[in-house]
Amino acid sequence: MPEYLDFKKARCKDCYKCLRECPVKAIDVKEHQAKIIQDRCILCGKCTNVCPQNAKIVHSELDEVKRIIAEGGKVIASVAPSFVSSFMVQDFTIFRLALGKLGFTYAEETAIGANAVVHEYQKLLEQGTYTNFITSACPAICRMIQMYFPKALKYLAPVDSPMIAHAKILKAQYPDARIIFLGPCIAKKREAAESGLIDGVLTFEELDKWFEEKNIVLNEITHLNIDKTGECANLAKYFPIRRGIIKSFDSYPAGYEYLAVDGAEHCARVLENIETLSGLFMEMNSCMDGCVYGPCSLVTKGNSVRAIADVRKYVRKDIEEHNSVEYKPYDIDFSHSYPRLRNKSVPATDAQIEAVLRETGKYLPEDELNCGACGYSTCRQKAWAVINGYADLEICLPYMRERAESMSYEVIQNSPEGLVILDQDMSIIDINSKAKDLLGITDDNVKGHPASDYFNPADFIIALTEQRSIEQSKNLVERTGKYVSLSITLMKNHKILFGIMKDVTDVVNYNDKLNDMRLETLATTDDVIKKQMRVAQEIASLLGETTAETKVALLKLKQTLQQEDKTDE
Repeated sequence: MPEYLDFKKARCKDCYKCLRECPVKAIDVKEHQAKIIQDRCILCGKCTNVCPQNAKIVHSELDEVKRIIAEGGKVIASVAPSFVSSFMVQDFTIFRLALGKLGFTYAEETAIGANAVVHEYQKLLEQGTYTNFITSACPAICRMIQMYFPKALKYLAPVDSPMIAHAKILKAQYPDARIIFLGPCIAKKREAAESGLIDGVLTFEELDKWFEEKNIVLNEITHLNIDKTGECANLAKYFPIRRGIIKSFDSYPAGYEYLAVDGAEHCARVLENIETLSGLFMEMNSCMDGCVYGPCSLVTKGNSVRAIADVRKYVRKDIEEHNSVEYKPYDIDFSHSYPRLRNKSVPATDAQIEAVLRETGKYLPEDELNCGACGYSTCRQKAWAVINGYADLEICLPYMRERAESMSYEVIQNSPEGLVILDQDMSIIDINSKAKDLLGITDDNVKGHPASDYFNPADFIIALTEQRSIEQSKNLVERTGKYVSLSITLMKNHKILFGIMKDVTDVVNYNDKLNDMRLETLATTDDVIKKQMRVAQEIASLLGETTAETKVALLKLKQTLQQEDKTDE
């Protein structure tokens, strides 16, 4: 299946906006990356409008259309009537000239096909056989009904969309022509590919890019005065705005209330309850405010009111320039069949859903918060997505928060060091069991109480006042007689003080004992030295007397020997 729409990789920020806004949940969010589920997508383009990263990738046919034009032959552009609001042009002849500069042989407004569609609707309504009647102009809504609301298929008008109807009209006039549709819609790309009548689709974003490449500025193109005598006004130029199809009727067949339902989510809610309704003509459009605000239009966010006004002005001008709104029928079959379509998703049993819910800590109905943070409307819908492989189990904010808080609590409570957190008013935000033990706190609930009720917070006050961290290697806790080292970190962003206490009592006691041993050793050593000095002095005295006697004896022996030597001579 061709990928008409997807998301750029590595841009997803886990906001789930696209999934939350998708009316049919055709988005797979796994490993922090959103991806379109192609066989579920109706190509309404809602996800592209809400993505804060503008991460959409719409399949571009610009190069293919350029190639078609380069090959030669007749190439005709069918231009969606919302061109008026996207390009802010009130004269189609100017737009036709601009397209001519791009190489198109000819261009017509798709409103010609829309006019034919309206008259087909009118004929069906006059038969009075429809309990309800749903327009078939929006391919995204048609796809939604075919895939997700098959009970509404019997109410869907069996009529071509304006794009297909116009293509049939053009083919009847120019059998060899190649037709390119230009509009603000992504869903038209798939519809055109499946029709076999249309050779390519360019969004208004792609067309604008092409105009820019060729330096074509629409407001610099000279207006041509063309004789419109004999032509009829086309009310179907109202099509791209809300109630535009309804306004395109020159008269309303009796027996129906004519209502506009726009926005894919609103349409889905109506379709879900379609069997409870009767006597309604429903103009359905997946885009809020109509096609003027399509996913690939050039109308900026919040500017749909201006866009609607532009279209209304354009149609009024058309009516003023012509004397008649008479419709000339075509000898063309505009009927269309919309069969039931199925995707690869599988239904989930209650047992499967319950099993998934239990894995995220949901055992009772009240555990199912249905907060929608994951993008799904209900916890059970999310469980279905997990079963189908469309979502990771962990994408559940309450579950992940509970798990994180539980893990955080366990880490804090089982830390071998004392942990205490104070706010800027020196009140206790949190404290673990080890810190209570070190500080001699026996109260079970001390959170929110002043720290001064339980210990001296002087170091914390210094850290806050001087806006710096504090390190204390040895503090005596008088209440317990224990010594603690204290490290205080000022967390400015969170406006809290985080204290870590370590029991250093044994170290302090050991150091005290070691110090006492040193002093005792020094005293003992001093006594030994003194004794040794006395002995040394006594030895030295004795050694001194003996040496003197030896010296006298040796001198006498020398003298005796000297005398003997003289005698021998």
